[in-house]
Amino acid sequence: MKKRIFLFIALFCFTLSSLNAQNKTTKTQPTAETEQTQTEILLNSKNFEFIANTAIPLSGPTKNLVGSNYSITFTPEMVTSNMPFYGRAYSGMIMGRDKGMRFKGKPEDFIITSAKNGYNVTTTIKGETDIYVISISVGYSSFATLSISSNDRGTISYQGEIVNNE
Repeated sequence: MKKRIFLFIALFCFTLSSLNAQNKTTKTQPTAETEQTQTEILLNSKNFEFIANTAIPLSGPTKNLVGSNYSITFTPEMVTSNMPFYGRAYSGMIMGRDKGMRFKGKPEDFIITSAKNGYNVTTTIKGETDIYVISISVGYSSFATLSISSNDRGTISYQGEIVNNE
């Protein structure tokens, strides 16, 4: 009888401590609604930064960009890109002088729409010698896929995340 009581008390304590640990982890983790709201506020401010983790050219293997500080900074007045380019160039490039997807300009038609599992952002930037169309698909957790199209180069995509610009 004493063994059963001891076993019951031990089982009860174990269950209680397990439930307590689960409650602590769920309180510290942001909920999906909180992440969605934070992402929506960040995008609507039009003041954020896309940090690239992977480059996905149309032809060739993907490139790991973690830790390389490649990013695009968005503000309502200026978009500044410091991204690499892997792919095909059509015109206007001198051999060995590729600057990547590095440009800056005022965003035109900065459009943010709600999608099934996140948001879509599109904008157009007129650079010094080219026009760049940027499309971003952002999930509620701020992970994103960014695509850049231009007249002089093939389209390239990047995976990464958006963060607060400030």
